[in-house]
Amino acid sequence: MSEPPAQPPRSTTGPAVSLPLVVAGVCLALPFAAMLWVDSYSRLTPAFIGIPFFYWYQMLWVVVSTLLTVTAYVIVRRHERRRTRAHEGGESR
Repeated sequence: MSEPPAQPPRSTTGPAVSLPLVVAGVCLALPFAAMLWVDSYSRLTPAFIGIPFFYWYQMLWVVVSTLLTVTAYVIVRRHERRRTRAHEGGESR
């Protein structure tokens, strides 16, 4: 009888894509999706302090995009720090 095939060694580094990185990716993709969906903002009303909706909606997304980009940056930095600490802790044993 032949032996069963050997199992490949399991990775101890965790999943290839973790939840924090998925959340960061969504934060970065959301502004693109919002701006590419032109039918959602291609109108004049409701106006805000006399500015047509088309313009103030796009300017609002400049601020929202900045906040989402900062959020994604913080998430990725924290993830990288944890991963580096876990990697360094595993090597010193």
